[in-house]
Amino acid sequence: MTSIKDYGEYETAWCPGCGNFGILNCLKKALVACELAPHQVLLVSGIGQAAKTPHYLKANVFNGLHGRSLPVAIGAKLANPELTVIAESGDGCMYGEGGNHFLAALRRNLNLTILAHDNQVYGLTKGQASPTSEQGFVTKAQPHGAFAAPFNPVAVAVTMGASFVARGYVGMPEHLADLIAQAIKHRGTALVDIMQPCVSFNKVNTYQWYKEHCYELGEGHDPTDHAQALNIALEFGERIPLGVIYKQEKPLFEDQFPVLKNGVLGRQEVSREGLQQIMEGYL
Repeated sequence: MTSIKDYGEYETAWCPGCGNFGILNCLKKALVACELAPHQVLLVSGIGQAAKTPHYLKANVFNGLHGRSLPVAIGAKLANPELTVIAESGDGCMYGEGGNHFLAALRRNLNLTILAHDNQVYGLTKGQASPTSEQGFVTKAQPHGAFAAPFNPVAVAVTMGASFVARGYVGMPEHLADLIAQAIKHRGTALVDIMQPCVSFNKVNTYQWYKEHCYELGEGHDPTDHAQALNIALEFGERIPLGVIYKQEKPLFEDQFPVLKNGVLGRQEVSREGLQQIMEGYL
C-alpha cells in the first residue's frame, strides 16, 4: 500500500513560507488517496518556482521549457495511456508562455490533470506581473501598475466546456488535497487553479488576504450546470469561490486513435510489412 513516505522528502530551493510547500504536501496526499505508486505517475513541468515541484518527490518527471509542459504531457499520455499524467507549473508558465497550449489541452480533453500554482506574480524572475495579476499591481517592472486586465483561467475553462474545472487554496490543505484527488480520478482534462501566496514578491495577495476573500462552495452549487458554473467562475475579487466549479463527461481525445486500443505503443509489435507499404507510398 502506497504511503506519503514512498514519495520521498527532499531539500527545496523555495523561500520560507512559500505556498509551494503546501501544494507539494497536498499533491502527495492526493496521490496516496488515489492509491497511486510513484512508478505509475508522470509529472511534467515547465520553468519557474512552481515547476520545481516534481523535483521534490519521487516519481517519473519531465522538466521542460517555459510554457511547454502540456505538449510533453499530451505526448506522454498518448504514448502510454496507462500513466497518470500531471502537468504542473505556475500561472506565468501555464497561462502566459503556455497559454495556447492550455487552450488546446482543454479542447482536446485527454485524460490528464493540470495543476496551476497561481500566485499572481512571476516568482522566479523577481516579481513581474503575471497574466493573473490584478490591474494596478505594482512591481519593479511595472512601477506604474499593471495595465492589462487579469486572465481568468477558471472562467476561460468553463466557457470552453472543459470537463473538470476547480479552484483551491493552499491555506485549506484538506480541501485542496481532495480537489487534486478528484481531478486525478476524473476521466478527462482536469484543471485545478491553486491560489497561493508568494511571500517574497507579492505583498498584496497574502495569506491574510486570501483568508478574507476565499470561500468554499456549498451544496447549493450544481457543478453540472454550465450557466451557474460560469457565473461562479466570473466571481473573482471581493469573493473568490473554491471547489469544483464545473464538470461534465466528454469523449476522451485518446479514444479517437484505434492504435491505442491495442495498449501502450511501446509494447506493440511493429509491422514491417505495413511500414514497407507506407514507405512505398512515397515513391
